[in-house]
Amino acid sequence: MADLIQQPQLMVGDGWDHYALIDSGDGRKFEQFGPYRFIRPEPQAMWTPQNSAWQADGEFIPGADEDGGGRWHLSDKVPAHGWPSSWRETRFTATCTPFRHLGFFPDMAPVWEWMREQLADKSEAQTLNLFGYTGVGTQALSQCGPVTHVDASKKSVAQARENATLAGMENRAIRWLVDDAAKFAAREVRRENRYDGIILDPPKFGRGPKNETWRIEEGLAPLVRDCRALLDNDSRFLFLTVYAVRMSSLSLAGLFDEVFAGLPGMIEHGDLAVRQQHDGRLLPTAIFARWSNPG
Repeated sequence: MADLIQQPQLMVGDGWDHYALIDSGDGRKFEQFGPYRFIRPEPQAMWTPQNSAWQADGEFIPGADEDGGGRWHLSDKVPAHGWPSSWRETRFTATCTPFRHLGFFPDMAPVWEWMREQLADKSEAQTLNLFGYTGVGTQALSQCGPVTHVDASKKSVAQARENATLAGMENRAIRWLVDDAAKFAAREVRRENRYDGIILDPPKFGRGPKNETWRIEEGLAPLVRDCRALLDNDSRFLFLTVYAVRMSSLSLAGLFDEVFAGLPGMIEHGDLAVRQQHDGRLLPTAIFARWSNPG
């Protein structure tokens, strides 16, 4: 039976050559993405910034609706079609999307590292990336073996494939699927397939390729149960991140404690955070739960 670690954990991302959290405060964050600097809303930055005179190349101004909306205000120097970026051996295009993101999530860097550590002694590990977005995590996992990448957005999957080509990984064993993540997982259970590792990064709300509706409060528990059915005693991990919801990581841990009762290993939960460049302040970004099994 998997052991539940009650004490919350921290997974902290530090900047690298292509990303840095420069400053934060007053409900905003000031970041460096390659040669460009941007200001984005960040409700969890409740403190006062170190320097209020931020000089940015672009800023995302949110709409009146707290659940979304808004637009970018960009200088002419920011390329409309994005610019090349990287993390470790991965390569991808960073771009200002209508959803305030820039085509990848920097706070996931320690997660990518952690997943690869879990598979370090596995040869040709089979992994599944649900809600795979633009595929940086898929690239990171592909060094460990075949990856199945699933996302409901045709545009995101196309971008993920382009990013893999940019990284010289177009010939790696990656299966690219435009599909509803929950329906795909349920079909995999019926097929009696299995994986060595699964990463889940679901949105709060979304729509599938056939206009299926996803709401995390309703869909998460059944999806986690299906993912558990795709794992066995030889599998190594399931990693779940949850953003922008009124939920504690303890809730995720309680779900995992129930679902993984039949497997060995360990269940942990806590916060993802990014470390601020100059003073080391930690900016929380998401909650997570993870099951791991060293084998």
